[in-house]
Amino acid sequence: MDLTAALAPTAAIDSDHPAVVAFALEHAIGQTERARAVSLYLAVRDRLRYDPYRIDLSAPGMRASTALTQGFGWCVPKAVALAAVARAAGIPARLGFADVRNHMSTERLRQTMKTDVFAWHGYTALWLDGAWRKATPAFNLSLCEKFGLLPLEFDGIHDSLYHPYDRAGQRHMEYVNERGQFDDLPLEAIRATFAEIYPFWMQAPDVGAADFAQDAARERAA
Repeated sequence: MDLTAALAPTAAIDSDHPAVVAFALEHAIGQTERARAVSLYLAVRDRLRYDPYRIDLSAPGMRASTALTQGFGWCVPKAVALAAVARAAGIPARLGFADVRNHMSTERLRQTMKTDVFAWHGYTALWLDGAWRKATPAFNLSLCEKFGLLPLEFDGIHDSLYHPYDRAGQRHMEYVNERGQFDDLPLEAIRATFAEIYPFWMQAPDVGAADFAQDAARERAA
């Protein structure tokens, strides 16, 4: 299999950016490629705060280096970041996407999106031991602990995908459509889908100024 494209930097997966290279050097820890991949996964999962309120579909806003520099991102930039640091560490990586029905949301997000389906949910596919392994670094550990979610672990062997239920047995995530895997970020396709199914997103300027964790904590307490 030709893995050249899965190792090359792109405009979004900017694995040659100094911030990406530095992150990979610091966190690609382990004696084997699988161990280094797991270490990178945990670092991206927990060091970048999950924030679905701040969605920036500009080219700079979707770059791996931007997510690493600002320390937060929603699922797609976090998947892009994991792909970039993996490539920087010499591990072939590409981006995978699916539509999911998200049962963990906030009223602000539901009113903005007008649906509980999150299109183009991003994950990372890593080439390890002769196969593509799915890794989903979206929800940081502190968020999971705070809201009773089961954290997504990754061992480099089994796919790491959203749990269908939370710790209390309530519905959490449901995969409804697989969009495939890509060597680069299909940004124009993502933009087109968002414009079609989330027409109210750009009309809600208060979303980006709000705090997702605070909203979720308040609603969970209520």
